[in-house]
Amino acid sequence: MAGRGKLMAVIKEEDTVTGFLLSRIGELNKNHHPNFLVVEKDTTITEIKDTLWQFLNQDNIGIIPINQYIAETVWHALDAHQRSIPTVLESPSKEHSYDAAIAPLSPSTLQSMTYTGTTH
Repeated sequence: MAGRGKLMAVIKEEDTVTGFLLSRIGELNKNHHPNFLVVEKDTTITEIKDTLWQFLNQDNIGIIPINQYIAETVWHALDAHQRSIPTVLESPSKEHSYDAAIAPLSPSTLQSMTYTGTTH
C-alpha cells in the first residue's frame, strides 16, 4: 500500500462503533465487507473470530480497537497474532471496565511493545 495510509478496523459495541462511523472511518473493501463489527448480545464467538482474522490479514488495516471483554472471547486468535501491524488495542466499554488482572501482557503484546521501544 505504498503512498496510502492504513485504515482502522473496529470491533466494539454499537455506541462506540457508531461514534467511529460518525467520524468517517467506515469503509467497504472490494468484496463489500465493512471495516467494523458491531458486537451485540447475539453475536457469536465464531463471527467475532472470523472478522478479527479477516482484519488481521488485510494489508490495509493498521489498528484494530477492540473491547477487552470481546477480546477475552477470542484470546487464542489474538495471542497467535505476532506482527506489530495491525496493532490490536484493547480498551474498556461503558458496561465493562478494564481489568488489568485478567489481561496480562501476552508474548505478542510484549513483542509489539519491544518493537516500538516502549518496554522498561
